[in-house]
Amino acid sequence: MKIFFFFFYFIFGNIFSQNYNSYEFFFSKNELKIANTAKNNTYLKKVEKEVFYYLNLARLNPKLFAQTFLENNKETINCLDNYKSLYKELINMKPIDPLYFDKEFYLHAKCHATESGKKNYIGHNRTNGSGCEPIKSSFSWAECCYYGNNDPLSIVIDLLIDCNYPGLGHRKIMLSNDFKYMGVYISTHKSYKFNAVLDFRGE
Repeated sequence: MKIFFFFFYFIFGNIFSQNYNSYEFFFSKNELKIANTAKNNTYLKKVEKEVFYYLNLARLNPKLFAQTFLENNKETINCLDNYKSLYKELINMKPIDPLYFDKEFYLHAKCHATESGKKNYIGHNRTNGSGCEPIKSSFSWAECCYYGNNDPLSIVIDLLIDCNYPGLGHRKIMLSNDFKYMGVYISTHKSYKFNAVLDFRGE
């Protein structure tokens, strides 16, 4: 089997976060159960588990996510053009697999988020002396970084909207069925209050 290496670098996620309302009650009990892949994880904080949960709802039933989470939060979203393109994409998108926890990529995300917050920098590059090793993997992988608050739904929706990023790199990563596993860590940040790192791994 031939292994392909993919390295995606997108400078940083949305800095100015919004607050959104959850509409999970529109989803079936089975969908809610399947989406909650990190429910019993002992490494993740509650807010990090919920990043899995909300992103998995968008992956499992993208059309319903658009009709509920996006439609009902429309007035809160600043980037109207990106909102429209995301809504259209989700409405026409077929369901894809949920994401599952990966310990190695969780540790990568934890180190980078912690050091970014302490040393007050943004982006994907690990600084010298940080102790954070660059990701080296035989699997395809990608990374999204977010700066704003520590609300899991805001992290998911803001990165999916991808305001001010014409290439929509974060959205492409998060809605790609090439990625099956994820590590998430949310840490405090000197300039932006909080930062979250989401590291994705393929098979």
